[in-house]
Amino acid sequence: MIETLTAEQMRAIERAAIESGEVTGLELMERAGTCVVEEAFDEWSDLALSPGQAVVLCGPGNNGGDGYVVARLLDDMGWEVRVYAYGNPVRLPPDAHENYRRWTERGEVRPLSSASEDLCSASIDIIVDAVFGTGLTRPLDGELVQALASVRSWGGGSKIPPVTVSVDMPTGICSDSGRELGGSCDSDLTVTFHTAKPGHYLGAGPLRCGAVRVVDIGLHGNAGRSTVDVVDLPPLLEKGGLAAEHKFHHGHLLVLSGGAGKGGAARLAARGALRIGAGVVTIGCPPSALQENAAQLNAIMLEPVRTGQVLSDLLDGDSRVNALCLGPGLGTGEREQQLVAAALRAGKATVLDADALTLVAREASLFDALHERCVLTPHSGEFSRLFPDLATRLSEEPKSGPAFSKADAVREASARAGCTVLLKGPDTVIASVGGRVAISAACYERAAPWLATAGSGDVLAGFVAGLLALGFGTRDAAVAAAFVHVECALEFGPGLISEDLPDVLPRVLDTLF
Repeated sequence: MIETLTAEQMRAIERAAIESGEVTGLELMERAGTCVVEEAFDEWSDLALSPGQAVVLCGPGNNGGDGYVVARLLDDMGWEVRVYAYGNPVRLPPDAHENYRRWTERGEVRPLSSASEDLCSASIDIIVDAVFGTGLTRPLDGELVQALASVRSWGGGSKIPPVTVSVDMPTGICSDSGRELGGSCDSDLTVTFHTAKPGHYLGAGPLRCGAVRVVDIGLHGNAGRSTVDVVDLPPLLEKGGLAAEHKFHHGHLLVLSGGAGKGGAARLAARGALRIGAGVVTIGCPPSALQENAAQLNAIMLEPVRTGQVLSDLLDGDSRVNALCLGPGLGTGEREQQLVAAALRAGKATVLDADALTLVAREASLFDALHERCVLTPHSGEFSRLFPDLATRLSEEPKSGPAFSKADAVREASARAGCTVLLKGPDTVIASVGGRVAISAACYERAAPWLATAGSGDVLAGFVAGLLALGFGTRDAAVAAAFVHVECALEFGPGLISEDLPDVLPRVLDTLF
């Protein structure tokens, strides 16, 4: 897991370092500005070899102070630097003001409002966005939105469009949530300090940041344990994490299916569970669907399950069934409602997806029956039916920052439901009871847009359920399943359909082990 820090946690670390005498604010700004220049030239080595023209946009806070350092360093290297300020530089915080003063000893600072007219035909090689980093707490005003919208068109005289580098966060993106506050700047590279921030992985963050580089500026600690992690390699997928001796030591999963012609989703989930390591997988379906399922399954067993009472008897009679997967292709009628109720009464490790989530959202008694061994795996539409007020807060345009984030919403949803919640998307978020959040992000080098294909969510539900059958806890199972789900998509590549995911999983696990 990679820990992230909120803007407030980051400020607390900086304050502690300065107050302890470990470092001064000016030293931190110098280190930050130096890292921005180094990372930019590491990304585009040709720029380092041939100084050209740079534009640095500086804001009214410490992020602007970093920008003035960048401007001075580029000037030292022979670059022609133009600096534009948003707000009144005289009101800058002390350390930022000192770097502003140092720059004005060698160069001019012009108001940002004049930049578009000045730069429409200039030959610009690099634009540095140091207007707002992690400190943005209000929506951008019209002047700044207009200026940011013009950034890509600046440098009209250049043969090659200028590259844009943002300091900490692209201006306009809330660093805690990744949400846009009125508008934003598109960057090619974002350089951030000490740790990544949640907004680098949530919402519009990955769309606006370009590449992200996290650099060390000599700070220590995490201001109290981070509450939002980014998944890299989940611990249970480390070598030997899935080992066991006998098929029943790997658990017995029961996947409930719909009727004839409705079993495809359950079969996808069952194959995903079997591939990820569940020892035995059975599909429980209406008797009318047995022949159809039998024609398409071999290693997966079948059990006729007509009613909720039949399911209760089955679960009471076979203690080896230790996990359930409900929802893919199940249906939403009276029979299915009884099945979900019976499954929840059993108290076993249970994944609820698709139609099961529709039933839980519709029937308060089912929501009340959720327990800590459950994992809910909604997409955004299902989440809005389960937690309409939280979905509304996510959809509303934020009036201030830090904005309500997907991590906030899923954490609150988990607390209400009393179980683990996995909200799917390119920025999949998992929260468990207790409030800890993990982001499994399919972005940057892990972007896999072809994963948005029919049935992929059913396979994910199967991956989670299979790990629950293996005996792993709900949070660990959800985090690991989301991780390998993306890894399977990356391994296969474009052209993926959901049936490919279980079949490519052995190759993914082989690379991990």
